[in-house]
Amino acid sequence: MSKFTRSWLLFKSSISVIARNKELLVFPIVISVLSLIIILFFVAPVALWPTGHAYTSLEHWQTVGNMFFTISDNVSHAGRATYVSHSSGITYSPAAVAYLVLLYFVSMFLATFFNVAFYNEILAALTGKPVSLSRGLKFACSRYQAILMWTLFAGLVGLIIKAIEQKLDIVGKIIARMIGVAWSVASVFVIPIIVRDQQSVNPVNMLRKSAQTLKRTWGEALIGYAGIAFGNVIVIFGSLILLGGAVYVSIQTNNYVLLGVAVGVWFLGLLAWSYLMNVAGLVYKGALYLYAAEGVIPAPYSREMLDAAWKFKKS
Repeated sequence: MSKFTRSWLLFKSSISVIARNKELLVFPIVISVLSLIIILFFVAPVALWPTGHAYTSLEHWQTVGNMFFTISDNVSHAGRATYVSHSSGITYSPAAVAYLVLLYFVSMFLATFFNVAFYNEILAALTGKPVSLSRGLKFACSRYQAILMWTLFAGLVGLIIKAIEQKLDIVGKIIARMIGVAWSVASVFVIPIIVRDQQSVNPVNMLRKSAQTLKRTWGEALIGYAGIAFGNVIVIFGSLILLGGAVYVSIQTNNYVLLGVAVGVWFLGLLAWSYLMNVAGLVYKGALYLYAAEGVIPAPYSREMLDAAWKFKKS
């Protein structure tokens, strides 16, 4: 089976699951709105801090910025002359560092929380149960301890990877990228594990279970992930050809209204397609977890599709 054929079959299978459970398309929109509201709740106190200036004035935002960081030019001395370089450094206050770390962990907690809620319903849909937005959110609330522990653990790992990347320059970037890839592969099933293993709270154990599930099903020498992205590239490339054709026709006919309509339709279509692909990819990952952890092959997927999720070298 070719890459394109497999990718297209995976996409069709994921879309059929979504077609039977259209609420899955609403879930990410609701999640995004709720996340934005909560993030604004944390950002608003700083943005609306009383400075004695109008909130729409430049002075207000400069005063707020000065509370958290200062920008200084790099100055060097040579004899009696003083040279000011064009590069500048940003110095963050302790309050700014604490605030940014808080926002970092809050955003990670929200992402994990809503992913747990979403995956609870994805797995329900894959096992033939109806999808419920309220049930997913209620379930995520019941797993707040595991979500919080995983957020702290994953957030700390992310900060360590970032520190390695910044401290060691080019070597650090290479090391950080290798660690990041290993981390992404090992933690691929953590969210479904939080959903299905309702007794587990320890993030290290959850990471170990995710890695063991992956290793047990697809082997040790993983060399590539075969998902639905290949078909996505083909579709995007085809849409660019159609857009190019519309641009050519509009120029030849001197009809720039047609050009504007074509670009607008292409852009909106690309957004809708990307959104659909994202949801389909999450559904596919849920099917992979059920197959790897529980031996279940959810309809309409086949064993051949799921076996080819990770290609591995045989000894």
